[in-house]
Amino acid sequence: MADPRIIDVTLDERTILWRSADIEQERRIAIFDLLEDNRFAPQRQHADGYAGPYKLHLTVQEGRLAMEIRRADDSPLETLILGLARFRRPIRDYFAICDSYYQAIRAATPAQIETVDMARRGIHNEAAELLRERLEGKIDVDFDTARRLFTLICVLHIKG
Repeated sequence: MADPRIIDVTLDERTILWRSADIEQERRIAIFDLLEDNRFAPQRQHADGYAGPYKLHLTVQEGRLAMEIRRADDSPLETLILGLARFRRPIRDYFAICDSYYQAIRAATPAQIETVDMARRGIHNEAAELLRERLEGKIDVDFDTARRLFTLICVLHIKG
């Protein structure tokens, strides 16, 4: 019986040099929300018919995202490699707007915070759609899953 969802997600901590408290909180929330509700259905058929649930390990190697997909018993299924060139700008923009958002939370008016938050959500949504587009034909994910995965991809790009 198919169970197309992620039950565990890990990040390659070796690539992450430093995280602020705000970014660490974003990471925790993204993982929590992802595990609570997601749709993740690799499109490659496996000989034994395995169709989930999945464990996912994310890493960045030589400028590419590696999505290591495993069975619930931790045995490997496949590794999907995505080029990240099209994500460079959305990642940079997302970091910039998140920085503005965190600063606004500490010192701005509610109206200013709302304006920055709307911009942040807009960038996040566009990046999630880009990720869904890049995964098309490889992994079927819903919009919320793509948003949370994009957050985790951003976390992997923090270099200090």
